[in-house]
Amino acid sequence: MALISIIKDFHPLGNAKLLDRAAQLRPALRHGVREPIGGFKLKERYSAEEDEIVLRQLPHLSLGKGENLCLDFGTHMVGYITLELSYSGSHPDAPAYLKLKFAENRMELSENSQDYNGWLSRSWIQEEYVHADLLPARIVLPRRYAFRYLKITMMDTSPKYKLIVKHAECMTESSADWSCVTALDSGDHELDRIHAASLRTLANCMQDVFEDGPKRDRRLWMGDLRLQALTNYVSFKNLDLVKRCLYLFGGSRFPDGRVSAAVFTAPDVQADDTFLFDYALMFVVALEEYLQETDDQETLDDLYDIAMQQVEYALRQIQDDGTLNEQAVKDSFIDWCDELDRSACAQGVLIFALRYARRLARRRNDWSQGSFLMQQQDALRRAAVRHFWDETRQLFVSNGQVSAASQIWMVLADVIEPEKAKKAMEQALCATEVPIGTPYLHHYYVMALLRVRMRTEAVSHLKNYWGGMLDAGADTFWECWDGKDPGFSPYGGSVVNSYCHAWSCTPAYIIERYLLKEASDE
Repeated sequence: MALISIIKDFHPLGNAKLLDRAAQLRPALRHGVREPIGGFKLKERYSAEEDEIVLRQLPHLSLGKGENLCLDFGTHMVGYITLELSYSGSHPDAPAYLKLKFAENRMELSENSQDYNGWLSRSWIQEEYVHADLLPARIVLPRRYAFRYLKITMMDTSPKYKLIVKHAECMTESSADWSCVTALDSGDHELDRIHAASLRTLANCMQDVFEDGPKRDRRLWMGDLRLQALTNYVSFKNLDLVKRCLYLFGGSRFPDGRVSAAVFTAPDVQADDTFLFDYALMFVVALEEYLQETDDQETLDDLYDIAMQQVEYALRQIQDDGTLNEQAVKDSFIDWCDELDRSACAQGVLIFALRYARRLARRRNDWSQGSFLMQQQDALRRAAVRHFWDETRQLFVSNGQVSAASQIWMVLADVIEPEKAKKAMEQALCATEVPIGTPYLHHYYVMALLRVRMRTEAVSHLKNYWGGMLDAGADTFWECWDGKDPGFSPYGGSVVNSYCHAWSCTPAYIIERYLLKEASDE
């Protein structure tokens, strides 16, 4: 399922008041300087085998044609690189021709980008070719990168000299304020590790907006924003950044008022011409959750009507039998999985979102709207049970397909009573015909387990899934991860995968709001 939408002559609906308010909320970016902690050479250009190099050797290490040097900066970071280059041997009689490859993890260093033939643009691959005409030289790359490792390959030089990388540093960039958080000491080492990586993931995605990934897209996506905001509330507490992002979504929309799946913020703010049914509804959810944290009446007044527009659009997609029409199902993301039947999932997301819409109506004292939404919610629940619940199997079936996704969203929507919901969740993974593809849906899986009070299973899954990424070498959590297929990519090649991704950041939220709270209540 390629999320590519091309609408000719797309002219978003702009709201100058909302966009001006968003501009006023632009965060200050915080900077620091980080240097390599060590390095190594790959024995072959695209080999996973390496020779370790101690840090003190780096200023004296010379590179001839075809040789490489991999610098390790110690952890994942986002920022701008500066290199100081010199030489050994005779005076350089030809430029030094370098290839720079930035990698978020070690696996990327041995990948050959020329092998990539996926549907996402290869322009996202973090590689640069640089000529140093004169040596010594100080090279400051203008582009921002997300990486831990920098591989420098000497593509060509002359026989008269070799290149020396005297110094390298990265000016890091993020709007996250680390003074707001402290390291978790829960008594469970694995949860503490996961919590720390979760916060690094969020911090490196906190830039001018909550980006979905600092390596690729670098865009504000609605589904990601909702999860980032939740984790932000228990950590960095940058409430203005959440508000800014909500205003950006409200300030540039589809001409008919629908919230876009994503928003471009530079050089100008413009809604992407991609619409996702479930993401638009997450605008309603994220707004209500922001108000739970802030009780911000200004934001409620400014965005209430826009939130209700999303609900009204969604309700117009209901068919006579009480289920969503084919277009709404087709427009639902849910997860990266082409085989997934999304009918039950989309229905569940809508019912779930109506819970939050009703809360917004109560905040606004809009009692007639609240009553209407309650009636719609009840009708949609009854239709969901009629069309998707299999009483014999005690789980939800979507057009003949059993999936974890269907159980997750129907449980989160409270479609059935708690006892049956628990039975559905007990079968969510073992009886499924399609796997969960991304941390996005894995988050909702854990939340559904907690919803039916399966805390032990939730903790186990958190450790197995997100902890599995750490065991595989992650510093920050990845866009997609399958322990049975580490090279899995929804894009046709893992070289464009994001290894610091917004929708993967929620373990800190789950740990803080649910696991630690429940432990303290016991």
